[in-house]
Amino acid sequence: MSGSTVSYRDRIYIVEDIILKLAEYGELNQTALISFCGLNLKKHKVILDEMESNNLITRKERLIGKKSVSVYMTTSEGISFFNSILAPYEKMFPRRRNQGMSTTDST
Repeated sequence: MSGSTVSYRDRIYIVEDIILKLAEYGELNQTALISFCGLNLKKHKVILDEMESNNLITRKERLIGKKSVSVYMTTSEGISFFNSILAPYEKMFPRRRNQGMSTTDST
């Protein structure tokens, strides 16, 4: 798929973005979280589920009228994981900011 402007984001950066957004907002419903992090629910729901099973985030179901809405929050373990693992990783291996640069450029 040459010419595509879609950029790839490593899983570790997706996890970091989720924790950061939840820490920033306190809690977010599933739709807002997915949107703010630039994710696709169908593709990335498994990451949310894994983070929940590893106690990095929590999910609560809230009834709004007759509709059930998933609301996510970060946990103290999630914040600790971010501070001890994710932040140092990002410092050591920062995300590529210039996605348009060619790897074949020699100058």
